[in-house]
Amino acid sequence: MARFTPGRQAKPTRGTDTFSRIADIDLYAWVAQAEDGDALIYHRGFLVVDADRTVSTLPADRRLAVRGLADAAFRAAEQGLVHLVQERVGPNRFAYLAIARPKPKAAAASLSALLLDEQAA
Repeated sequence: MARFTPGRQAKPTRGTDTFSRIADIDLYAWVAQAEDGDALIYHRGFLVVDADRTVSTLPADRRLAVRGLADAAFRAAEQGLVHLVQERVGPNRFAYLAIARPKPKAAAASLSALLLDEQAA
């Protein structure tokens, strides 16, 4: 895993092929074991175009996989697990990075939840 360094440039891919070689489940697995500051390039291309049904030139199965991966990254960001960053690597080409945030502390069970669990047993 790479550590994120501000100002570091993502290496462009060769050719014009879109790069998404991981699935949403792979992203979740990475998030679960990543340490604060670890970075993962989860897509290279132009995500909004690559994932769109009407303008993407990708085959349907790859387009759906890209859309699922983008949704998974967004959910991880909404939960405060990663920062999402994009770096320009060329004209209309970006590297999309997920940067791991510190893991949230597990919340202690509330007394009312424990009591409800005990009452249900």
